[in-house]
Order: sequence, then C-alpha cells, then structure tokens
Amino acid sequence: MTERKYTPCPIDTSDVALTPELEQLVEAMAKNVHEVWAQTRIEQGWSYGAERNDDLKHHPCLVEYEELSEDEKTYDRNTSVETLKLIMKLGFEIKRR
Repeated sequence: MTERKYTPCPIDTSDVALTPELEQLVEAMAKNVHEVWAQTRIEQGWSYGAERNDDLKHHPCLVEYEELSEDEKTYDRNTSVETLKLIMKLGFEIKRR
C-alpha cells in the first residue's frame, strides 16, 4: 500500500482584516455553519450520543450551537472568518442592504 501525502495549501488571507460590521456577522455565520452540518448529519441518520460512534452514527456535537464547547464553537467561527476573508481576498465586496 502506498502512503498518500497531503499538504493543505489554503489561500493566505492573513493580510485581510474584517470590518467591525463583518466581525459581528461571524457568530451568526458560525451558528449557521453548525446548523447546516447538524442537519446534514441528521439526514444521514446520525443522532446525539455522549461519545462519537461511527458504527451507531452517534455524535456528541448534535446539540444546539449554544451547548457546544468553546473549542467546537471556535472551529465554526474560524470557518466563518476564513470564508469571509477568502471572499474579500478574491475581490468580492460584502455589503449589507
């Protein structure tokens, strides 16, 4: 069996700063990221379990966003921040109507 080596290479967004208005958007986006993930898992037959069990399709994060640990919320926030920064890095503008 050959070892597959994968080196992630995300677009560098370190030079992009979010405006205060977009910073406020991060938490709402993070919650929605979790909601989409949870909805997908539930549709795939997963349910809450105190410990993750892939065979039984149990996952401890199938709870409301507010009940997640800070580590889990940070994961969703980082996804949201990096998505917003990438949009801006690629030359798009994000404006409120």
